[in-house]
Amino acid sequence: MKKSLHLVGIAALVLAAVAALGTSRAVAQDPVLTPIIVDTALPIIVNAVTPKPKDTGLVKFQGFVMNANVAQLTVRAKGNDMAVRTFALSQPAATKMQQIIDKGGYQYGDKITVYYDPQSLQAMKFKGKPSPSP
Repeated sequence: MKKSLHLVGIAALVLAAVAALGTSRAVAQDPVLTPIIVDTALPIIVNAVTPKPKDTGLVKFQGFVMNANVAQLTVRAKGNDMAVRTFALSQPAATKMQQIIDKGGYQYGDKITVYYDPQSLQAMKFKGKPSPSP
């Protein structure tokens, strides 16, 4: 009798251990019952960047001159050789371009920055040093 009680007690203990293992696996696999806690630190802001006010609404395009005349300006993008844009010149920009052409004009490959209106793709102003004419 003592041995049978002892075997029943061991069997009950083994069943309890198996049941405990079975439920702990189910709990560990269920993401609802065991939330994942991630410790994240807030970023340290050293210097906040304040954007410049854009009162003109012009977009800047930097590149190299491919062709320039009094009516239009064709520019190849600085970082992408396949990006080529042609801008029609506004009246003040055309006047400035005429003055530059009188002194020799822009040559192929001169660095230039064009400020243009994004709706009309019209160059309002441009900056760049023309290379000396040959």
